[in-house]
Amino acid sequence: MRVVGKAESHRLNRRYRRHNKPTNVLSFPATVRHADGRRLLGDLVLCAPVVAGEAGAQHKSRAAHWAHMIVHGTLHLLGYDHDKSAAALRMERRERRVLAALDFPDPYEAAR
Repeated sequence: MRVVGKAESHRLNRRYRRHNKPTNVLSFPATVRHADGRRLLGDLVLCAPVVAGEAGAQHKSRAAHWAHMIVHGTLHLLGYDHDKSAAALRMERRERRVLAALDFPDPYEAAR
């Protein structure tokens, strides 16, 4: 996991996702395996200023929003996506369950 500023997030988001702005989290799946055959999951890049700004705008604690972004990015590494309505609902349900198990509030309840 790497924490970056807005300029680096913007650069990576533009290069890898073709979005011309910084973003909260980017997920990069691994393409290699350990020597013993275990699969590496990948890497996350989180933009500290974006995550902090979103937490404030959504009236969430920074800790809760950081946890949400880490869970969200990790689920992307596991193959979840939110490009279609049904997939988004499936991903949100999983995020809610994981965050609840970690004693964080529903990340979508406060945002709606």
